[in-house]
Amino acid sequence: MCDSAFISVTASTRSDVCRVLDEDRGLAEAIPVEHRERAIAECIAKTVSIPEGLWSGAHTPTPGDGIGLLVLDGLLIRRVGIDRGFGAELLGEGDLLRPWQGADEPPMLPQTTGWRVLQPTRMAVLDEPFARRLARYPQLTGRLVGRALARSRNLAVNMAIVHQSRVDVRLHMLFWHLAGRWGRVRNDGVIVPIRLTHNVLSDLAAARRPTVTSALSELAKRELVRVVDGGWLLSGEQPGELLELTPLPTALATDPPPTDSITAHGQ
Repeated sequence: MCDSAFISVTASTRSDVCRVLDEDRGLAEAIPVEHRERAIAECIAKTVSIPEGLWSGAHTPTPGDGIGLLVLDGLLIRRVGIDRGFGAELLGEGDLLRPWQGADEPPMLPQTTGWRVLQPTRMAVLDEPFARRLARYPQLTGRLVGRALARSRNLAVNMAIVHQSRVDVRLHMLFWHLAGRWGRVRNDGVIVPIRLTHNVLSDLAAARRPTVTSALSELAKRELVRVVDGGWLLSGEQPGELLELTPLPTALATDPPPTDSITAHGQ
């Protein structure tokens, strides 16, 4: 990916200021009630708004200061490739990022990494001034560390999912994994109310897009997963360790990962 692809995205970002604990009630709940209103008023931070498309990870002239970027709303994907293999993670509200971390350190293995904003995303810049304000409320430190650990645990689950040899099983598990965070129960099942194209699903499932399309068709025939207005609808029981499915065509059995093509840096 050439630098010019980043320039247009970075130049169109907008900055503002927000009360972080007003935006993220999960953080506010870490503060005792008697101190909460004061903490909400004091913990302010700059924000950055990023449109859909490729993103370089840039947000400020001096990246690397402070804690990181906290996603307030939106959806983005990070993709990492090594040789012909790759992995990807889906990030959204409440996730903590440091896209610049490690950008100046040459990796031991040649790799490509990149970001794509799937839905317009707004993030709080938790810089050094914010970190100084946050220091008055030590409960918030533990809550933010918990967010970072939750992200690493989600990555471990993603790894286990993509190790499944059958792409239909990967996708079925992936959707239920996403439902644990974004899902809402309805009378006809559980809806995952996020837009995920077949290309995005192929990244998350480490499979080729045509194979993902075929696997989704098979899951829809079984009435397990289908696209609906506003997202994806999951029916039936969530898959377990002893998930049993009827035999599928050979094309859905296994799938080698496509060649990685996104280049950038960051976590």
